[in-house]
Amino acid sequence: MTTWQDFEQEAPDLAPAVRARFEANRHHVLATLRKDGAPRVSGTEVRFGGADLTIGSMYGAVKALDLQRDGRFALHSHPGDSSMAGGDAKVSGTAHEITDEAELTAYLADLPEAAPGPFHAFRLHPTSVVLTEVDGDELRIRIWQPGAPVREIRRR
Repeated sequence: MTTWQDFEQEAPDLAPAVRARFEANRHHVLATLRKDGAPRVSGTEVRFGGADLTIGSMYGAVKALDLQRDGRFALHSHPGDSSMAGGDAKVSGTAHEITDEAELTAYLADLPEAAPGPFHAFRLHPTSVVLTEVDGDELRIRIWQPGAPVREIRRR
């Protein structure tokens, strides 16, 4: 499984820009799959810790139940204002719940504030990362997938 750190190593020019988009705002949009296969979108916060990109969830929340059943996800950075400053970042891949007690303790210790109660925590393993930016009169789209060089598409 690919970690966030793997992405940083394979795409050293792209990774900081994508991370900056996720760190620019607190809230982002997570898409998961419902039992019937339909998409579900939920608000979420992300954290970068060690080699991983992670999300947390209230215990028993439907997004957590979705990810336990089918780990596929898509994560979209907060769009910010209408300027597109910094671009528009998206990460998709598979989420895996952190269940090891020692790892959960470390996860909690790294939180800026105490969890208000029981929770779920997931590592996000990226299989695709996309950054879309406005560059003059062009749309610049950079795409990364594990083991491949970053592709760039420009559109007018």
